[in-house]
Amino acid sequence: MVHGLEHLDAEPVATLATVRPDGLPHLVPITFAVVGDVVVWAVDHKPKTTRRLRRIAHLERDPRVTLLVSHYDDDWRALWWVRIEGTCRQIVDDELQTRARRALQEKYAQYRARAPEGPYFAVNVQRTVHWRATDRD
Repeated sequence: MVHGLEHLDAEPVATLATVRPDGLPHLVPITFAVVGDVVVWAVDHKPKTTRRLRRIAHLERDPRVTLLVSHYDDDWRALWWVRIEGTCRQIVDDELQTRARRALQEKYAQYRARAPEGPYFAVNVQRTVHWRATDRD
């Protein structure tokens, strides 16, 4: 497993940053799971005005992404975050898509009743940066 991805399964939400055509970041919260050395996410059934999401259009133009996963606690000694930088691609491999769907269903009860219809995406991790308030576990 890529260093920095070890504790992400317990966190329910990541912020995905894609690159807009004007070069500015476009940020959206996503559900996600870690499958081996990639982070996966999918377009699901939560209400959307369109299935042609801006984040997908951005990825088609520029696959560079950043994901931020953070943990907040009133005990600030327990704070941490992980920033993941990489490239994102639509999953076309049936085996990886099956693994992604299963990982998302294991992590989120909502997906056990209704799996994401997709498309599914994988972030190929190129770099992680992480911070922790203390070394306590």
